[in-house]
Amino acid sequence: MSSLAGYVDKLVLMILQDGRTIVGTLAGFDQKSNIVLSNSTERVYSLEEGVEEVPLGLYLVKGDTITLIAEIDPEKDSAIDLSSIRAEPLPAIRY
Repeated sequence: MSSLAGYVDKLVLMILQDGRTIVGTLAGFDQKSNIVLSNSTERVYSLEEGVEEVPLGLYLVKGDTITLIAEIDPEKDSAIDLSSIRAEPLPAIRY
């Protein structure tokens, strides 16, 4: 995943195989695509309440559990009212 070098020090969103959504600043990665995020939070989606953000801080994610990594624009992301979003949580991936 040499293309990850362009995401270092940028805000990214990751979706993991268990359905969790993690947002944080990409601090580093290795040859196995293990990812280190700083200032990270988990976004927990619900149909009854808005999106809850759980602070995680410095967070290490094993590369084989990552489904998607995407850069997000910090200005646009901060403009979104997460408390007004209602959505079902993503299900875990089954093989």
